[in-house]
Amino acid sequence: MSKKFAIIGGDLRLTKLAQILAKEEKQIYIFGMEKEQELENVPNIKVSKNLEQALENVDIVISAIPFSRDGVLVNTPLSENTIKINDLMNLIKNKILIAGTISNEIHRKYRDVKIIDIMKNEKLAILNTIATAEGTIKEIIANTQINIHGSKIMILGFGRVGKTLAKKLDGLSAKITIVSKEYEELAWAEAYGYQNIQLNKIENSIKNYDIIVNTIPHIVLQGEILEKVNTNTLLLDLASGDGGIDKKEAQKNNLKLITALGLPGKTAPVTTARILKETIYEILEEKK
Repeated sequence: MSKKFAIIGGDLRLTKLAQILAKEEKQIYIFGMEKEQELENVPNIKVSKNLEQALENVDIVISAIPFSRDGVLVNTPLSENTIKINDLMNLIKNKILIAGTISNEIHRKYRDVKIIDIMKNEKLAILNTIATAEGTIKEIIANTQINIHGSKIMILGFGRVGKTLAKKLDGLSAKITIVSKEYEELAWAEAYGYQNIQLNKIENSIKNYDIIVNTIPHIVLQGEILEKVNTNTLLLDLASGDGGIDKKEAQKNNLKLITALGLPGKTAPVTTARILKETIYEILEEKK
């Protein structure tokens, strides 16, 4: 396994990952993280002056989760500088790029780069939902004036995040209702003992909830449905991209909407970094 890694952009998860790898005697070159001063003067970590310097002597490049929010720039929340995806890709044609939530368009455009989307690793994706769920609970507590205990909570979508979140909230004695258009997801919700409603039948009951959490990555709450939401209800959108709740319509109806992206990096960066490291090691071992 290579002992030299470049880490380009990313959030606190990757700064913690850099520190973990450095302690394991790996040489780390970083770029696009200059706001994170705790990486300065750390043994085995070199803060590079530019992209070329960071990539010069490495075979493995680790980058942001999500890799990009606009398809043009690498996600660099810890940097004032921008990194163009095209510039990065032109420098790593003979290297391996490991990042997360990489669009199909990027995969197609840069076929000559060995791209690994780490978020397609099922183990990581499942374990990542724990930090997402705990971060969601933190957001609920910070942005409401009611107990979770006994509150009526609607969760849209019952995939990996929805399942983990429902279990955590159920443990806090919330009253959970699962909403989905997928009959399989509704069946699982019933098997777990939760109330469940088909997505196209929520219009008459949506006004009854204290908290609504969306995990579906396309618009599902908009127009007339949002008009029926109680103005005291907290809306939380966890979905990537444009999310699943129409922001303009929510604002128009004076609804409190929080877009909560990247919760693992904000809530539990150290734990998430440890999981990332293990997953990266496993991926590289399989590539041998």
